[in-house]
Amino acid sequence: GDSNMKPTLEKPRFRKLSISECAGAPILRTLWDQFDFSLLLTQSGISKRNGTPAWMLCFLYVIGLSSGCRAVSQMAELAAKDALLIEMFRPYKLAQYTLSRLFIKPFAWRTFGKKRVERLQQDADTKLHEGDIINLDDTHSNHPFAKFLPYLCWLKDSSTKAYSWCMNLVVLQAVLQNGLEYPLYYSMWRKVEEGELGLSKLDLAKQMLLMLRENVSCRLWIAMDRWYLCKDFFVFLTEHNFDWVTKAKRNTALFRRVKEPGRQDRYIPVSARQLIKEAYKSLAHKGNSGLSAIALADIYMKLPFPAIGRKGQPTVKHRYIPIAAVVAIRLKEDEEATTIAEEGVDSLATHKDAYLIISNRHDVPKQALEVYGKRWRIEVFFRTAKQELGFESCHSTSEAHQHAHMELLFATETLLAYALWQVNKEKTSDDEGYTHGEMVRGLFHTRCQVRRRKHKNSERIYIDFDIEVRRFASLISAYWPPQLLMTWWPVYSSIDSHNYQLIS
Repeated sequence: GDSNMKPTLEKPRFRKLSISECAGAPILRTLWDQFDFSLLLTQSGISKRNGTPAWMLCFLYVIGLSSGCRAVSQMAELAAKDALLIEMFRPYKLAQYTLSRLFIKPFAWRTFGKKRVERLQQDADTKLHEGDIINLDDTHSNHPFAKFLPYLCWLKDSSTKAYSWCMNLVVLQAVLQNGLEYPLYYSMWRKVEEGELGLSKLDLAKQMLLMLRENVSCRLWIAMDRWYLCKDFFVFLTEHNFDWVTKAKRNTALFRRVKEPGRQDRYIPVSARQLIKEAYKSLAHKGNSGLSAIALADIYMKLPFPAIGRKGQPTVKHRYIPIAAVVAIRLKEDEEATTIAEEGVDSLATHKDAYLIISNRHDVPKQALEVYGKRWRIEVFFRTAKQELGFESCHSTSEAHQHAHMELLFATETLLAYALWQVNKEKTSDDEGYTHGEMVRGLFHTRCQVRRRKHKNSERIYIDFDIEVRRFASLISAYWPPQLLMTWWPVYSSIDSHNYQLIS
């Protein structure tokens, strides 16, 4: 009787299984079409004469990045064997050499980046409004191959304290008040030899902010770490309708205004550490958990403004400008960053576990502190991009391909960040929402089965998801396309966004 209980193991049968590991690809396709990325690529001149269209190769690159492909060869393999992608890219074969040839051509990738940001300003959800935050920071992308490339530098990594060959990228990221965040622009910094003229990281930041000003005129916050603390830069920002906030350094020159009856106001130099020490006692008494902060009044900074001298020659006049100075203890970001305290003038001004946040908005010190707290989001973006999207995985020695890789990574993150925002919009508490990684692994890079059946003389494609994917049902139902085939223009809409009548 016992033999009936144990099932016998049969020999394996060989069948052609229709399995895909990119279950969320059709949703990415819908979002790609929603933001007109194919159109923007073509408008930027990123196209080819015949064969597989360039926008389709770029879309495959986006799917590849979100599916953990670390090289163009893996993306081509994925397109060739993945049942869902085969259906989407019919009748094209997306070969590795086709991809490589496209990406080593020097196309105007930055134009595509600008057009993407411009396009995002046309939707109410993704548009920048007054009071939104722009994070400014730079990051390293390790590239220990082909060390003679002009954009590589031998630099020290601040978190690991090790030197490596890498690209140094200055990046702008948008954090909106509605909770959406997406990357804006990047620039590669090149090391300047002695006596040569070159652009500093601040110059690159200025260039990108001016690019942003071509499409966005409202007043925005710029949150940055102490590396960007530079008085000329502050003047540039306020001239272009940006408010800035950063942490004070040990050598930041600040002044306290002292009023004396019957005499002119005096400005007395104070160091950042002095201010922190003074406020620390009353902060320590508050003693509540989390963040406690105190805003100090009458703190000024001396900023240089261009002026005209007596003989009509251009000079620089220094003026005392009131600033917000907030002494704060323990920001969330400091718990995550475990860096050893450095010494020297550029190091942070701290006392015990408090530091000083400074901003030009002396009228809203509390808001300035909140904005600085959002600066951590750009570090999260860098970490996500490196761990989940292959930020450092482009080992190509072609500079054109490095730019293609970065712009398409930024495009990928824009789509994924928008999807994540849609998924988490309904959540009521912090524990309910999903992280970027959970969404990518649970939906965009997860397995499904694909079947084709005839139904009443018409072909139908059926896709089976694992029961786990049900938690993303609302996103799937909102963005699931009625057809799988890739078209340059979404043919299934009868009237499209530019009011042309389409025959579908």
